[in-house]
Amino acid sequence: MATHAILERLPLGFPWVTFDPFLFCAHHDDLYPTGNVALGPDPALLEGRHIGMDFEIRDGFRMYHGDVVPGFPRHPHRGFETVTLARRGLIDHADSLGARSRFGDGDVQWMTAGRGIVHSEMFPLVHADAPNPTELFQVWLNLPADDKFVDPHFTMFWSGDVPRVRGANSEIAVVAGHIGDVAAPPPPPSSWASRPEAQVGIWTIRLDAGGRVELPAAEPDVARTLYFFAGDEIELGGEKVDRHAAIRVEPDVPITIETQGTAAELLCLQGRPIGEPVFQHGPFVMNTRQQIVDAIDDYQRTGFGGWPFDRDDPHHGRGQGRFAVHAGGRREEPGDAG
Repeated sequence: MATHAILERLPLGFPWVTFDPFLFCAHHDDLYPTGNVALGPDPALLEGRHIGMDFEIRDGFRMYHGDVVPGFPRHPHRGFETVTLARRGLIDHADSLGARSRFGDGDVQWMTAGRGIVHSEMFPLVHADAPNPTELFQVWLNLPADDKFVDPHFTMFWSGDVPRVRGANSEIAVVAGHIGDVAAPPPPPSSWASRPEAQVGIWTIRLDAGGRVELPAAEPDVARTLYFFAGDEIELGGEKVDRHAAIRVEPDVPITIETQGTAAELLCLQGRPIGEPVFQHGPFVMNTRQQIVDAIDDYQRTGFGGWPFDRDDPHHGRGQGRFAVHAGGRREEPGDAG
């Protein structure tokens, strides 16, 4: 189709490069081994690692900030949202509101940090007799200034509730936005994605050999980036792409993605830029430098509500299925109506 559909190709690092309204995107893909009684890897596999800050793949996996169970023990956020797409394995969530959840296998958690929340995200190795591969995307979506101090909470999109557009040799999972008449579940009410004019889209795209999809056009000022992260080669808008890359494309023309001999996978992030100043210090994203100073002070003074658990890296045990308990006690599980 459009011969100049591709605007720019950028290398995939860790994390991936993003554009307003997105702040961050990380692809975690770890081949964790069997789990021990503590739901972590054999301690012998941890020797020589930078425990507490282990971001180097060794023996197929990383511990990140975990020291027994891999993952991210308690840490704060303010001023943005996290959208976590759990593709394989399990994620155990706990937070300063007393909420907790276990999700995975295609589920999505959309958390609005707002004025401030502390949470942990651990990757328990629940299988003692088989490997525990874990793969996820975590996307940070900015909040506009008017919504940076909303109350924090999270929303679950269980795998069966995420709509999919299926073709003969393709599938698009619609986490945010819509493809034609297929619309994602409603995002949290204060999200930039809740504004139709923002045209936020978060889509995962799988193409088998000989697959083809067409993404519809958006408005000219929408930022659209395609992350080609799995497979050998694709054609994108008629142009050959033979290495993994973050690919910025023209948003206001439909764009085709095709494969020939091998399967491929992509993530698409799109949205109208918020266009406000961004001051970021680690897990705090605000509009001014003084707001960052205030965020650090508020966290040190209040702990964003404290930590109601007896450890920094809580997990939910070996036999627990997928579930969510929200602040206030409401419990849900996959398949629950509403």
